[in-house]
Amino acid sequence: MCPQKVTVNSLSFDLSIRRSWECYLAARNGDLIILDGLFEKTITHKDLGTIHSGTLSREYYWLDRWYNIFIFWEPDGNLRNWYCNVGMPPSFQEGVLEYVDLEIDILVNPDLTYRVLDLDEFAETAKTFALPFQIEEKARESLAELEQLIARRGFPFLNREFPPESRSLYPQNIAANDDTGAGL
Repeated sequence: MCPQKVTVNSLSFDLSIRRSWECYLAARNGDLIILDGLFEKTITHKDLGTIHSGTLSREYYWLDRWYNIFIFWEPDGNLRNWYCNVGMPPSFQEGVLEYVDLEIDILVNPDLTYRVLDLDEFAETAKTFALPFQIEEKARESLAELEQLIARRGFPFLNREFPPESRSLYPQNIAANDDTGAGL
């Protein structure tokens, strides 16, 4: 059986699409949706730097939480980092997952040190779109919740290995290590 392909749309507060990418549905457990992704080309990200082609991701979205968490692995299988987005709870319908990104991010290193990013962008978004106080408050509460989750090493911050059950999604990328350093 072929895994379900999912399109992820990260939206601005005005509901325009900021970014869009494709993943595969790895699991769904109640309000938790887990997606696996593969970077098909090298990109440069303002906070993450260069993300090489073949980088793998596992993405956790909760339908009842104001954040999502990504884990990235380098093409060689080494843990790259976690990346947390504060955003409104996603919707998931007919193979499309969408969420409003509220700009606040956390970059978490493999040693679980972290940096909060883009608070200035959040302030600008709040001003530009006249965000209701309740949304600003929920974003700040979600940031605090994420920081507590990181500090106590809660799920998914102990996941360090790419899940073996997901390796079959990317047979061209996930191969036994060879002398050239290709594959995992």
